[in-house]
Amino acid sequence: MIKTILIDDEALARDVVKHYLKAYPNIEIVAECSDGFEGLKAITQHQPDFIFLDIQMPKISGFEMLELVEKHPAVIFTTAFDEYAIKAFEVNAVDYLLKPIEKSRFDQAMEKLPAKLAKSETTNELLENTSLSPAQNSRIVVKTAGVIKIIPVTALNYIEADDDYVKLNTTEGNFHKNKTMNFFEQTLDPVQFIRIHRSYIINLAQVTKIELKEKDSYVVLLKSDIWLPVSKTGYVKLKAALGL
Repeated sequence: MIKTILIDDEALARDVVKHYLKAYPNIEIVAECSDGFEGLKAITQHQPDFIFLDIQMPKISGFEMLELVEKHPAVIFTTAFDEYAIKAFEVNAVDYLLKPIEKSRFDQAMEKLPAKLAKSETTNELLENTSLSPAQNSRIVVKTAGVIKIIPVTALNYIEADDDYVKLNTTEGNFHKNKTMNFFEQTLDPVQFIRIHRSYIINLAQVTKIELKEKDSYVVLLKSDIWLPVSKTGYVKLKAALGL
């Protein structure tokens, strides 16, 4: 049997998918979830082969939930917001179903499923390339010690590259996120956040001092009393951002 989970805050939408799945006896629905928190718990518990996932949900979005999943199942997105139907879905997701979902369109998505499952593709590239909603651009969702925490970007002091992760230095301490520096450079507000070095992105509001360390080498002091290196390119961007 192929295991799936339905994650959607609309009960009617889940009922439609359940009705359509009656034509697919080889697929077992192992859980239904009404938000991303429930979805994350169910995925961890049941390890489904694929999921039906809404994007816009209360608490955390479908994208934010996927970022917290350690072993990604295949994904069929179900949503009423067609602005999310971008190339990343075509490349990385099984399919994208726009509500209200028509049976013929549902069947088309299911036809694509076996090939995607056989390739065991993950959603990492999808999560790196999708355009995020304004709500997601203003916050970062992390999982620490089994607890999901939502961090407003205004609480960020700086971001540091840390092997396959990034370290988020915040007013509440340090957190790790399985994202790239390029992702944050592209998604955070460039007026507020500046990449000063290949390994550092800073919150401009945290800057208190810029000093010349040695010839053509600068460092910046943050309000948290942390000194960070500034590359030549980063110095140019920092000066422009500060109007120097």
